[in-house]
Amino acid sequence: MTDILDAAVQVREAARSGATGIGAVLAALSEVVEYDHASLARWDPLRRRHTTLAGSYPDDATAYIETRLHHDPMFPVLRSPARGGLWLRDVPRHLLAASPGFQEVLCPLGIEDGVAQCLFAADSRYVGMLNISTRRPRHGPDPARAVITLLTEALAAAVDPRAGLPPEEVAAFGPEADTRHPDARRPGGLSPRELQVLAELTAGRTNREIAERLYITPRTVGTHIEHILAKLDLPNRAAAAARAAAWGIEPSR
Repeated sequence: MTDILDAAVQVREAARSGATGIGAVLAALSEVVEYDHASLARWDPLRRRHTTLAGSYPDDATAYIETRLHHDPMFPVLRSPARGGLWLRDVPRHLLAASPGFQEVLCPLGIEDGVAQCLFAADSRYVGMLNISTRRPRHGPDPARAVITLLTEALAAAVDPRAGLPPEEVAAFGPEADTRHPDARRPGGLSPRELQVLAELTAGRTNREIAERLYITPRTVGTHIEHILAKLDLPNRAAAAARAAAWGIEPSR
């Protein structure tokens, strides 16, 4: 147990030292939990995808993590604020059967265990995720489970592009929130319905299309958009869509 705690300290120190790089963080993590593949990825709300900062997965697995994982049926489970990480052996069988990530990516690699850990900044923003995979099943009691959970704050800071910036530079990112996190504050003072309309704007939908999706009238949509532009001090709906994308706000599927 002492060895794994010492290894956890090394992970934390590597995460705090920007000079060592994310690769050093993954190397230190290998002393906490032995793995065959691992990666740390940052969530890019503008491009709506993950960007791998360091990793050892094959190219096809890396591409899945970056561009498809957030659409996987398991991802909403991962994103649950109450969850401290999803270990493969704990995933219900029906989710594994429905998950392209497991069926198409992990199974061909012979993966039998590992963990996917979503990372949140202190202000509730989703900033990225840790993925660890091993071909050897781990058996409990496993202290690595608790240690990985305890390291999430340091790992989130390591992948968060805003961590460590002076206040004036952080302000350049705009109000900080992620409306898909139940406990996040509403940005710009927008109402829940205005946030829904704002999210729909990111998909380039017309007022009529938004009205059909939200079961309101096109005229009501127009009124909501007027209020959104006024509250956010923006000139048009394109600017509002860009602001929503920067905040990581997306329409419901």
